[in-house]
Amino acid sequence: MIVIIPALLGALIGAFTAKRRNGKFADILQYAVGYAIAFALVGVVATVTLDKLYSVR
Repeated sequence: MIVIIPALLGALIGAFTAKRRNGKFADILQYAVGYAIAFALVGVVATVTLDKLYSVR
């Protein structure tokens, strides 16, 4: 569940970064997808870490 918010945030940051660098539509799309994947990976690590820390056994 934590993965969705960082992925969307990464897509926005990537799109704004490419736009600021005067990129064309394909550049903006590529940056958005790349940043979304990277941020989603961080979200997955955070999810697994929190699950391992607070799992009840």
